[in-house]
Amino acid sequence: MAPRRMAGSVHAAPAPAAAGQGIVAVMKTKPTLVLQDLRAIAAAAEAEASQHGWAVTIAIVDDGGHLLWLQRLDGAAPISAEIAPAKARTAAVGRRESKVYEDMINQGRTSFLSAPTLQGMLEGGVPILVDGQCLGAVGVSGVKSHEDAQVARAGIAALAS
Repeated sequence: MAPRRMAGSVHAAPAPAAAGQGIVAVMKTKPTLVLQDLRAIAAAAEAEASQHGWAVTIAIVDDGGHLLWLQRLDGAAPISAEIAPAKARTAAVGRRESKVYEDMINQGRTSFLSAPTLQGMLEGGVPILVDGQCLGAVGVSGVKSHEDAQVARAGIAALAS
């Protein structure tokens, strides 16, 4: 997997201490998605969809579910431009595939439909996980849900090369 860009460590100013000693706190850093990553993910996802003749919308969000990339391929239904980001957002903030929520609901836990901020509880949202950290997610909409997930996973796999 290609190295991710890391924000530099930030050192807090020494806090005043009674004995005159300062305390320096080091903030943790984590990898983040950069434009190059978005382009690679989108290109690989588009290639997977095109190979199968699937007209889909591809959405990529950051770890907070904020939209970074939206690409609606020719022939994709307009509603897919709403569904793909919702699937991605759900996968990012939930830190798991959106299919997990669909399965819960299908197994009778319909009260989960009222979960706040989760709107894309359908298969096709896949989190981008690196070293246990969620960097964001890819959501795809336009074909059968398992095919949407296949396209999303193909996009994410591009980060490994």
